[in-house]
Amino acid sequence: MTDPSRFSIIFTNVSQTVTKFCSMSEITPESTMQAVLEAYPWAQRALFRHFHIGGCSSCAFHAEETLKELCERNDRIDPQEVIDRIKQSHDEDRQLWMSPTEVEVALQSNDPCHLVDIRTSEEWDAVHLEASTHMSQESMQMMLSQWQREALLVIVDHKGKTSLDAATYFQGQGFTQVRCMEGGIDAWSQQVDPTIPRYRLEPMPPTPEAS
Repeated sequence: MTDPSRFSIIFTNVSQTVTKFCSMSEITPESTMQAVLEAYPWAQRALFRHFHIGGCSSCAFHAEETLKELCERNDRIDPQEVIDRIKQSHDEDRQLWMSPTEVEVALQSNDPCHLVDIRTSEEWDAVHLEASTHMSQESMQMMLSQWQREALLVIVDHKGKTSLDAATYFQGQGFTQVRCMEGGIDAWSQQVDPTIPRYRLEPMPPTPEAS
């Protein structure tokens, strides 16, 4: 999650497009890692899961580095194999997503549905969905001890880019219907409830050192 000590929350009405995913044909060995992550925001998960790339400083990658260059300095992995793995993982991860409108329908049904907000406390305090529970050490104890493992559990983040890791955690705790809200609370504001303020996170300027 975003470190609240390094970012400030800026409310905005600027029109932004809900995250969309490009087709696989747009990813080539010459694509920069920035382009890869824009097309597949969870590609980093696939790189670490299948090739142990990105888990430490020595195997980290840079935004302007091409996929081919990254593969070359990591045991000369076949770039096409990496692309295929990213696509495979993308298709698997897609099974966990629910659109904001689908989440709204689930909340209105008679079946139990829990929303778990994994954003920072500062983001939660600024804006959150009334039906959601903020993920904290205290609330986690309640979730694990009181919530039915068979109930629908939907992870909510800011823009749908950090929810999969949390989903994996809850799956490991025995929850059988874990989903992620596509586009996060930002997409909910655009597709379901425009009264929910939208915002962006901006890096805070460094604190001047005392002389």
